[in-house]
Amino acid sequence: MGKITVETCEIEGLKVITPTVFEDARGYFMESYNYNDFKEAGIDHVFVQDNQSASAKGVLRGLHFQINYPQDKLVRVLRGEVYDVAVDLRQGSATYGQWYGVLLSEENRKQFFVPKNFAHGFYVVSDYAEFAYKCTDFYHPNDEGGIIWNDSDLGIEWPIPEGMQPILSDKDVHNGSFAAFTQTYRK
Repeated sequence: MGKITVETCEIEGLKVITPTVFEDARGYFMESYNYNDFKEAGIDHVFVQDNQSASAKGVLRGLHFQINYPQDKLVRVLRGEVYDVAVDLRQGSATYGQWYGVLLSEENRKQFFVPKNFAHGFYVVSDYAEFAYKCTDFYHPNDEGGIIWNDSDLGIEWPIPEGMQPILSDKDVHNGSFAAFTQTYRK
């Protein structure tokens, strides 16, 4: 292996991946994804869709998930810096309702593997960020779910400066609570 370093997280299934980067006076080269290396690291998935977004400082996207067509995601930042968060929504999981956050940036080039049945979101720390991710299932617009970013039951410690309100989409402003998710989906 050797081309990537994989760190396991406190929540089973979440992984932070750091690629080997070859730098010289011209710039750098790295493999952002190599199926064989990821498979050897225990991330044996077929990704069917790549997505990319651009956001200004203070934008918070999430917490999102697909209900009937859950997706594994491999996320990274191309430009800027984001604080990326995953919340465990797996029924029967010992870490159900727990979250994990990691700083992803163009400088550290880290990637975050988020398995199926996690809610996912990120907050833009830099002035501007370009965010890219691979998914193992196609996006189904009628299958979206969301949990409000500041749910007190989750207690996510977003790096939002005191007195600042994140910039949210209309959809994310109306996301439900974690308690409502639990009542609806944990039967």
